[in-house]
Amino acid sequence: MKGLKRIGFYLLLNLLVVSMLSIILAFVPMPKNQVYSLLIFCVIFGFAGSFISLALSKFMAKKAYKIQLIDASVQDSRSRYIYETVQALAQSAGVRTPEVGIYASNDVNAFATGASRNSSLIAFSTGLLSNLDEAEIAAVAAHEMTHVSEGDMVSMTLVMGLINTFVMFGARIVATILDSALRGDRGRGGLGYFGYYLTVIFLQNVLMFLAMIPASYYSRYREYRADRGAANLTNPDDMIAALVKIDRHYNPDKRQDSFAMAKINSKKTASLFATHPSISDRIERLRNI
Repeated sequence: MKGLKRIGFYLLLNLLVVSMLSIILAFVPMPKNQVYSLLIFCVIFGFAGSFISLALSKFMAKKAYKIQLIDASVQDSRSRYIYETVQALAQSAGVRTPEVGIYASNDVNAFATGASRNSSLIAFSTGLLSNLDEAEIAAVAAHEMTHVSEGDMVSMTLVMGLINTFVMFGARIVATILDSALRGDRGRGGLGYFGYYLTVIFLQNVLMFLAMIPASYYSRYREYRADRGAANLTNPDDMIAALVKIDRHYNPDKRQDSFAMAKINSKKTASLFATHPSISDRIERLRNI
């Protein structure tokens, strides 16, 4: 059932993108073969950028946060508990045990990243380990494991690939329409070489800004689903208690921008562009499970 919902979201998003592109193409003064070549170019580069980012995500996270990996041989009892908890959750989910790490930060947070369900990383901040008890840490681990088992890193990459394609293609098509409209009867004038590319850059920024609305919506949906998964794997009370403490001790890390969407909490004012639901909304949903 979860898989059907996820596929439904992709189909809806793809339908919206294709519909929008079809409307734009109806007004494009370009030969069809040229339009299709442009679309193929945008698909290749749009998805390539997303998948390269995905492939490098684990490596970049380790470097950015100076993550110290731990395993079953670690001596510290709290660290060993974390690893064994993640290991047990992975076995229950039928996936390979992710790499487990700890990074130094007062920010009470955790995140999961990686190129696939069987090649992932779950990292916990020292702030989280200092402020949550073992049951609450287990709930956070279950939240992150749900992201891993649901393939959320890959699914977000597909969403961003579609968005990148739409943004690159849409910007160039609209710029072409503007260039054609500004030309005289003899084909002179228009945007010019540099004007065309400056217009493309401007339009890409505008379209990317607007495209972040559906991307942020999907990110919020993932967080609700991961909370529900944590509640099922542990229990709702532990997840609620963890969220309360995470909210109470919120202290954003300066390095959070590049991985904010991946973390369990990114406290921003609720809006169409918020990547995370408010803690109060998440708690309310957990109470209704």
